[in-house]
Amino acid sequence: MGREIRRVPLDFDHPLNETWPGFLSPDKFDELPCPDCTHGWAPRGDHLRAPWYGKVPFHPQEAGSTPLRSTTPVVLAFAERNIASAPDFYGTGRFATSREAGRLAALWNGMWCHHLGQEDVNALVAGGRLRDFTHTFDPGRDPRFQLKDPPYAPTAAAVNEWSLRGFGHDAINASIVVRARCEREGVSDTCPTCQGHAGLEAYPGQRAEAEAWEPSGPPEGEGWQLWETVTAGSPESPVFATVDELAGWMSDPARGEDWVPAATAAAFIAVGWAPTGMSTAATGPVSGVEFIGHHAGAVES
Repeated sequence: MGREIRRVPLDFDHPLNETWPGFLSPDKFDELPCPDCTHGWAPRGDHLRAPWYGKVPFHPQEAGSTPLRSTTPVVLAFAERNIASAPDFYGTGRFATSREAGRLAALWNGMWCHHLGQEDVNALVAGGRLRDFTHTFDPGRDPRFQLKDPPYAPTAAAVNEWSLRGFGHDAINASIVVRARCEREGVSDTCPTCQGHAGLEAYPGQRAEAEAWEPSGPPEGEGWQLWETVTAGSPESPVFATVDELAGWMSDPARGEDWVPAATAAAFIAVGWAPTGMSTAATGPVSGVEFIGHHAGAVES
């Protein structure tokens, strides 16, 4: 996202700040709501998704897991970090730590994602997840992730503790576990009405049309024009016959906060693209155009 230079015909007259139609894809999400589901799941799948993040009551015993306590090491360690990071909010001392640990234990005991069974973990491994356990990582190697030799099968206890220490599970993991549970139970996880799309086509072929669509840019020509790419893409400047004219427009003080020196504008035009903004020790927070100008100047010097 940022700014770019496009070469367009000198008589190109698409309205400024209006998205170019060729960049507007058919909205494949603009479908009719499914009357029988909200997320494309069959009733059993929806029922299983709810306790993943504690949206409905859940008890660790349902998954054959041991409930966490305020004295569980991983819970206590997390509570101590919270206390250390915000003592004015949590308080200090043994009582504050115990209270926070109790809160965390109660919160996490209500979430299935922290109390997976071994079959759930096996499904994640089969789905190529849990690489922290099953792979080694080397940034200088290709591929960077490689399966351990011999293969390692994490236990449910290890994965449940891991889920409390860092980023933990994401929506993909949740889907894998729910679908695997439905398969073990012999029931479908997918809504039969919409086939898992969570919506119905507003007209026949809507999804195929969206999948087949490819963007098409404006016509090419001899002119020079500044475009923004923060949205799908629209022109921001008039079309100019020369680089110098476009640089002069960009360096006109009448542009207000978007004004840049002529040398900066020329350096940016030569590169052809800049991000929306950047920040470095040398420049501080600046627009992407200013950053490109500064960087190009530094390279030339």
